[in-house]
Amino acid sequence: MKAVRPFKAIRPTEELAAKVAALPYDVMNSDEAREMVAENPYSFLHVDKAEIDLDKSVGIYDAAVYAKAKENLDKLVRDGVLAQDEKASYFIYKLTVDGRSQAGIVACPAVDDYLAGNIKKHELTRADKEEDRVRHVDTLDANTGPIYLAHKPSTALASITSDWMAAHSPIYSFVADGNVEHTVWRVDDDAVISAISLAFEAVPALYIADGHHRCASAVRVAQKRRSENPDYDGSEEFNYFLAVIFPSDQLEIMDYNRLLSEKAGLNEASLVGTLEENFYVKRADAAVKPAHSHEFGLCYKGSWYKLGAKPSIVNEDDPVEKLDVAILQRNVLTPIFGIEDPRTDKRIDFAGGIRGLEYLAERTKSDMAVAFSMYPTTIDELMDIADAGEIMPPKSTWFEPKLLSGLFIHKLS
Repeated sequence: MKAVRPFKAIRPTEELAAKVAALPYDVMNSDEAREMVAENPYSFLHVDKAEIDLDKSVGIYDAAVYAKAKENLDKLVRDGVLAQDEKASYFIYKLTVDGRSQAGIVACPAVDDYLAGNIKKHELTRADKEEDRVRHVDTLDANTGPIYLAHKPSTALASITSDWMAAHSPIYSFVADGNVEHTVWRVDDDAVISAISLAFEAVPALYIADGHHRCASAVRVAQKRRSENPDYDGSEEFNYFLAVIFPSDQLEIMDYNRLLSEKAGLNEASLVGTLEENFYVKRADAAVKPAHSHEFGLCYKGSWYKLGAKPSIVNEDDPVEKLDVAILQRNVLTPIFGIEDPRTDKRIDFAGGIRGLEYLAERTKSDMAVAFSMYPTTIDELMDIADAGEIMPPKSTWFEPKLLSGLFIHKLS
């Protein structure tokens, strides 16, 4: 890596951290966000989804939304809810749920590492969503939501992280949505800061786990600022972006399931019959949670089947084509349902595994007709594809637990 560096974080007071911290802007819609903040004026959703403070007639990409976001952020700082550190520091961010923990380092990687391919992606972005975050970051002059990055295990970083947590008290510790415990330590010792920076120099690459739109938009804002400041020297804050960087062996990817609307002329019998050409199909008495790769669950209006991909449709030599999401796209979504681009087609929806299988069944009996439960993509598959410079099908990964926004803000100037 060229550079990962500490930063002067804008962050909440210890007393208000739990009230400020909020789920990422893109895991709920505007109405859900309005309900979540109804009695919490401190929630960072007032910044990341500022349309909730405007009339519902205002579109989510209206200029008024970005202006309101800046107004809300400035007010949180003015009221003393948020304050900026005087010294650049790293932070350790630990998430614990159901007895499993992961601890990453909050830092600012260099935009140039992304441009050079040292920060690797595995998904394409949508232009409208990318443009939204560009306008948000540029208007607020800040990265407000951390990008979720991973690195292959590093003995040096693991040792530094564990030693610091053992020897110091956290600055934040609280339990939030999903019974997830969020714990944060500030690393402000000069020698340890230098050791972390040096350890990251030895890391050959970082991988975007979640936050492709945020990362791409941060880079675009940096390029915009560079064009506006032709004498920049690379040390300016806009040349870096906010991230939490975890060792890959601590991460868990959950299933990312598919829901499809009803198709004219397709009933349960005809769907099963068509699927039997490429899958082994067996009726199931209960919801099907795939036990291994190339196994799928099919729910048709509440009725469940177990599917197994026949060897003829599995290409184990191709890191992308062997993914279950690719197998389903290639053999079901496109030929049977006519869905060519799942990123934009309104006939498909996606549900992270955190919602459970009962959620899929209920949806097939209400606004959808068919659901496919998936076996999770692995972190090794993600890194192999990124290393090969390939792109995964859309909605291939769902990481839990989610990083909260509002605990760290990176000012660009």
